[in-house]
Amino acid sequence: MRSALGALLLLAGCATAPPPCPTGAGPATIAEAYFGRNVKSRAPVSQAEWARFMAEIVTPAFPDGLTVLDGMGQWRNAAGQISREDSKVLLLVLPGQDQSAAAGRLAPVAAAWKARFAQESVLTVFRQGCAAF
Repeated sequence: MRSALGALLLLAGCATAPPPCPTGAGPATIAEAYFGRNVKSRAPVSQAEWARFMAEIVTPAFPDGLTVLDGMGQWRNAAGQISREDSKVLLLVLPGQDQSAAAGRLAPVAAAWKARFAQESVLTVFRQGCAAF
């Protein structure tokens, strides 16, 4: 019984340990944020408004670099209706940061977006990976 329990504990420890990074790469958190551009009772967020948001909020929060992609998404809102909209996807690779630290850095950006454009939410995704520059 002890050996079976010991084997289970060993396997559980292996299942939670991230695989080692390839030579030349180190651990990083990859964070994604999805910003819907539809705004209730007005036109969608324009390219100029996005550029201003980037300059005032995003770039100061992540001055070391980032990637922005255009997207088209859909989601079910709080009222149960499907909403389709253009979006911006912010992709961040944060070497040496854990997911909690990454979430802490991204939270004020998401809060600023929601406040500025009266949005219900900003989808955020965090995962561990490896990065080399």
